[in-house]
Amino acid sequence: MPLRIVIDARHVRDFGIGTYIRNLVQGLRSIDPENQYFLVCQPSERDQFAGLPRHFHTVLYRHNDLEVVDHVAFPAFLRRLRPDLVHVPINRVPWFMPRPYVVTVHDMSRQLFSGDGWKNQLSLYRARRGLLRASKVIAVSGATRRLAATVLGIPQEHIRRIYNAPDPRFFEPSIDPSKERSLVAERYLVTSPFILYAGNIRPQKNIPRLIEAFSVLRGDLAGHPDFGDLRLIIIGDEISQYPAVRRAAAQSRVGAAIRFLGFVPFETLRAFYRTASAFAFPSLNEGFGLPPLEAMACGTPVLTSNVSSLPEVVGDAAVLVNPDNVFEIARGLKEILLDPDLRHRLVEQGGSRARSFNWQQTAAEVLEVYRGAARK
Repeated sequence: MPLRIVIDARHVRDFGIGTYIRNLVQGLRSIDPENQYFLVCQPSERDQFAGLPRHFHTVLYRHNDLEVVDHVAFPAFLRRLRPDLVHVPINRVPWFMPRPYVVTVHDMSRQLFSGDGWKNQLSLYRARRGLLRASKVIAVSGATRRLAATVLGIPQEHIRRIYNAPDPRFFEPSIDPSKERSLVAERYLVTSPFILYAGNIRPQKNIPRLIEAFSVLRGDLAGHPDFGDLRLIIIGDEISQYPAVRRAAAQSRVGAAIRFLGFVPFETLRAFYRTASAFAFPSLNEGFGLPPLEAMACGTPVLTSNVSSLPEVVGDAAVLVNPDNVFEIARGLKEILLDPDLRHRLVEQGGSRARSFNWQQTAAEVLEVYRGAARK
């Protein structure tokens, strides 16, 4: 008998969680013609699921998961849908969540970087309670699985590791590379070679050290015929939310060579990936780390951190550095820019590494979890 599976899709517009929700739904669409799926979203997000087959249903719900009322309203709403299983794709489970349900844990940064105040203790308690009550927990990497076990005390046998994957559109060949270069140059006025960062700008993303490393790199390459006017482009959150990053840029000697672009449309992001000289992602902690794989899928050499999940995800297809060491970050970027053999190896191995992750495989493993949780 087909299952009635509800997926909480209210974060479909978010930077990372949204990528997970959209591509998981498309993966399930491609492999599962049998079960009935109910995608819960807010009215403004309905267009995100246009064109799905008849066994996918969009269900509108007006509250977000940060509202106190959601602890009662969302469980009541779910009961009216009579689900066999609910998938909560973020570790934010309502207090009265009906079982059975599955939770995906993307990272532990909220628990690791929020301090020791009572609000964080309450957040830890809520996160632990939500995961312990779940029929199964999905962790997007082995590193996240281990952290969920050690920080929250969740038994490892209760957690299944299922990797994320890049959006398939990043693998699409460029029809007109000159058009992408024109988009970057004419609309965003970026005509010089540039280092790219894409992602959120939260503290654990380590952007101030990236700016310091870029300042060192600019000094080393002053007068270089190709990279003497190197730029740093940062795509992600609005910079106004992060005063430490603003200060780092203002206090650096290279503030004029740094651009903060905020969020950009998908086609623009892909154009920046494809035209960057290198992609830098020196994060202090990642649950999975999609941006390095997205850059690899676009044929761009990658530098990233040698900590948390990142070595697990990128393998030997990127330059790995200590994210606490500004000079190591600068030295790694310099090697990528100036060593053509290294660049060629990173591009070749990066493309292969990115293709080793795919959403059909992810969806097949998630569907296996659904079936087991519903039986349980």
